[in-house]
Amino acid sequence: MDTTPMDTIPTDTAPRDTAPVVRRTAPTRRRMLGAALALGAVAPLGLARAASAAPASAAASAATGTGTVPAAPARLTLPAPTGPFPVGMVPLHLRDESRLDPNARPGRFRELMATVWYPARVADADAYPIAPWMTAGALKAFLDDVGFPLDPSLAPLTSGHQGAPVHRTGRPLPVVLYSHGAGSHRADHTVMVQELASHGYAVVTVDHTHDAITEFPDGTVVTRDGVAPGLYPKDYAADLLFLLERVVDLANGRNPDVDGRTLPTGLLGGLDARNIGVSGWSKGGTAAALAMVADPRIRAGLTLDGRMESNPAVTTDIDRPFMLMTATYTRAASPYVETFWGHLRGWRLDVQATDAVHTSYGDDMTLIPQAGRLLGMTEQQIQSAVGTLDPDRGILIQQAYPRAFFDLHLRNRHCGDLLDGPSKAFPEVVYHP
Repeated sequence: MDTTPMDTIPTDTAPRDTAPVVRRTAPTRRRMLGAALALGAVAPLGLARAASAAPASAAASAATGTGTVPAAPARLTLPAPTGPFPVGMVPLHLRDESRLDPNARPGRFRELMATVWYPARVADADAYPIAPWMTAGALKAFLDDVGFPLDPSLAPLTSGHQGAPVHRTGRPLPVVLYSHGAGSHRADHTVMVQELASHGYAVVTVDHTHDAITEFPDGTVVTRDGVAPGLYPKDYAADLLFLLERVVDLANGRNPDVDGRTLPTGLLGGLDARNIGVSGWSKGGTAAALAMVADPRIRAGLTLDGRMESNPAVTTDIDRPFMLMTATYTRAASPYVETFWGHLRGWRLDVQATDAVHTSYGDDMTLIPQAGRLLGMTEQQIQSAVGTLDPDRGILIQQAYPRAFFDLHLRNRHCGDLLDGPSKAFPEVVYHP
């Protein structure tokens, strides 16, 4: 979930130690949720308190035998991945000793939290705990940041079994790197990420520290810092390139975790460092393109409604496969996206889900409708946040299209007709030549 998907672009003449100049602000989750809640703030807030108190009220009613036992609120859920493998995951604490972090205390190297998602061994996965969508400290900071009055105990669980052994077939796993939007966090596209993992990919997600909501192993929670120097798409791209090198470490049997924590059985030596793709949403989509320009080892790129606006601009031709999944930032609406499209010299595809908005690609598509109904929001208020695209269809789209793209270009597997042109299975998806 991108709390503030805003790209801040410095002017060419601005000193490096000044705050970034905001050229334009994307429709942010904070604004959309704030607007939706403002339309009915009293009712949702009251319902949230009632929801939090429901289990205690139920116990009291049962004990006294009086009144009607109120139904306990249901936990929010994420759709299960469709692949043949259970999903495993493990967090990594990383430190880039080639870069000082201007947003941290003086002399501190840049530190990042990442997660590796992967296909888990079927016989062993159930013995390992299911991972939460976000850690407790990060979740509280996230809910405070967006102003969404939801009881944290109702937050969803993932399909990921933390620390489960990796399913090995004799071939290393193709890898996809993922970059979130501005002010967001690495769990924001868990639906897409665990879908890929369930079909045999290793997906490595990363929090862009100081422009993310992240929790470190010692319990320190870092949120977006509006005073310190901002992070630009090129800084996100630098994080992705650092992450790529950590994939190389893992592929070569080296544990990159700063704290030396034990990794799941089969992860070391289990990744294919010669078969890497990259994906990103919003600002992360722009960063994915910049990383692909910078490193030819990245074989395929996917942007989910990326603005493609950066300084320096993305003006280098890319001769490797690239797919755009657009909503708000279409080629027709954005000259930056149209210019970027013109620099794609290899295989390329531009698809758009009808009635999608910026937040339609991501976990928001299912979580906001669930939370909104629990909090008493109307359908109009929910749609103001995630668009009028049917949520179930939106989830299927973000599961099917990225997997088809990476299957074709990282595995040389042509599965179905999704990438060939308009599909009967997804009539709401428009293909832009």
